[in-house]
Amino acid sequence: MGVRSKAVWLCALLLVLVSATGALADSTYPLNNDSTVREGYQRFFILDYEGALTRFESVLKTHEQDPMAMAYVQMTLIFRELYRQDLLDTTYYARENFLSSNRKVEVPRDVSQRIEDLTNGAVSVCDQRIKANGQDKDAYFARSYVRGMHAAWMTLAMHSFSSAAHQGLQSRNDADQVLKLDPHYTDAKMAVGLQQFAVASLPRFLRILVGMVGVGGSKEKGLALLREAAAGGTVTKVPSMTALSLFLRHDGRYPEALAVAHELAGMYPHNFLFRLEEANLTKDAGRGQDAIHVYRTVLADAEKHGYFVDVRLQLPYFGLAETERGQGDLESALRDYMEAEKQPNCSEWMRRRAQLNSGMMNDLLHRRDAAMQQYRLAAAPGGDQSQADAARKYMKTPYSGR
Repeated sequence: MGVRSKAVWLCALLLVLVSATGALADSTYPLNNDSTVREGYQRFFILDYEGALTRFESVLKTHEQDPMAMAYVQMTLIFRELYRQDLLDTTYYARENFLSSNRKVEVPRDVSQRIEDLTNGAVSVCDQRIKANGQDKDAYFARSYVRGMHAAWMTLAMHSFSSAAHQGLQSRNDADQVLKLDPHYTDAKMAVGLQQFAVASLPRFLRILVGMVGVGGSKEKGLALLREAAAGGTVTKVPSMTALSLFLRHDGRYPEALAVAHELAGMYPHNFLFRLEEANLTKDAGRGQDAIHVYRTVLADAEKHGYFVDVRLQLPYFGLAETERGQGDLESALRDYMEAEKQPNCSEWMRRRAQLNSGMMNDLLHRRDAAMQQYRLAAAPGGDQSQADAARKYMKTPYSGR
């Protein structure tokens, strides 16, 4: 794997797709066991961000100076926006150098400002608590949690790699401190595990570029910590499982990764992203026909009224098209790329990506006029320009499969 790909993975590994609550636990942040908080997470599990936000806002209203109450709202706002932007499909990070792309994520100013305010507010409260009591493990955990969430936001929405890397390291340092104070504080193991694996995946000179000289890492230690958090975490159980699946795929350990993804999809069958990830991993494992079946099952379930919340069909259609393309079924791939681009809630970035690939399929099918039409759409002025260079290239020279 090249250096640029490894840099992409450092950022991708910071991604926390979902958070979860497990059984009641004493060695976790006390507010995590609140009934309304638990209800909020349950809505979050099925991507009902509005339902989760309503509950978390009510918790914040009654716990105005609690940093975890701020973190719940911050987390929900972040992932609601990432989902709206089609940024929670992990194949984007597995297959593309997304940090060097021309994609610009347009975030509403009020959303961005609220996320920053909540992040700064939570960190400030934690700083004050730690200054007053250096043994406050809950304050260290809350600061680790909110910094980790903000690192994901800076990576995925802002494409600010260096800033996100530093915040990820700060999150790990806070989690390390929690575990020094209480080795049984299982939730804190996720941040340490994430950073251990991510740092171990980077070459030394790239660590220098992002100011991480001297920071240690171990893939196996990272995976072990994530397994512990997945087994016994309260708010880090499911994100640790998600990270495990991602990391195992990164190292080509597809059967293990798919087993974790299958377990998540079984736990939350109405979580659209978990079901999609199971299909994506089946594809990446080289099981093309099986992947096609899983994608089509997801699409069939999406037709059932109320089965998924705010389904984004462009994602499974695009994944299905990629798989069909890999199987040599160009007509089906073309059809499903075009299905992806016409979805009403499709982000402009995803739409132009589908248009580019539709053009490429038309070229391979020797339909030059149709290909040119799609390339013109992908390269149209204004808005997202991440596909424009490739589209202009194929407008001059037909795509030939190379």
